[in-house]
Amino acid sequence: MSDAPMPFLAHVAELRRRLLWSVAALGAATIASFSFTETLAEYLMHPVDGLSFVYLSPPELFLAYVRIAVLSGLVISSPVILFQIWMFVRPGLLQKERRAILTGLFFGAFFFAAGAAFSFLVILPFTLRFFLQYATERIEAVFSFGEYVGFVTSLVLSFGAAFELPVITAILAALGVVRGSTLAGARRYAVLLVFIVAAILTPPDVVSQVLLALPMLLLFEISVMVAKRIERKADRRRAREEAETAEA
Repeated sequence: MSDAPMPFLAHVAELRRRLLWSVAALGAATIASFSFTETLAEYLMHPVDGLSFVYLSPPELFLAYVRIAVLSGLVISSPVILFQIWMFVRPGLLQKERRAILTGLFFGAFFFAAGAAFSFLVILPFTLRFFLQYATERIEAVFSFGEYVGFVTSLVLSFGAAFELPVITAILAALGVVRGSTLAGARRYAVLLVFIVAAILTPPDVVSQVLLALPMLLLFEISVMVAKRIERKADRRRAREEAETAEA
């Protein structure tokens, strides 16, 4: 594809084409995922043994399977969707911006997967055990499967999104939008913002909110260090270029 500027209608046509490819990929992957939704459902119930599940309305189990299939389809089709997004925005980017975003996409996928895995393998079992300890002989824990799938989904997506913080910060720092010193100076506001975001993203219980907020605070500190490192490299490169210009 040429990098020459396109008229507005050409942009609209290109956007439509990329959206159609993305929707087609998501639809095909979702339909294919229906063949193994029961296996995925069994895996979702794996973190804590001995849980009992019910479904409380005729369509609940089917709708839960649909949600699982859509999420599975989104994961499977994500490379195609990201490629379509990249091909749409690429012509309007400078070479420096292209490198920063390509690197960000690679590390973004890694950190999202790491956050999702951390929430499912560590946070989810801890959260479930915490709430199950309040069950008694007369009050048995029986979960609605649809509600459980919604709880797991929101938890996994929240942690995956939260783990993107260092990547987003690194991209913004590389593009010169933010500076590490600015982030460090805003630490007290960041702590407040982290707890607000955690309360919005997670299921409505304090345990999940705190368990998301703590890793986010750690990720913020990592983001500050990453931004400062990029800032120092940019300052050294700028000083070297100025010295070379002065010598010339």
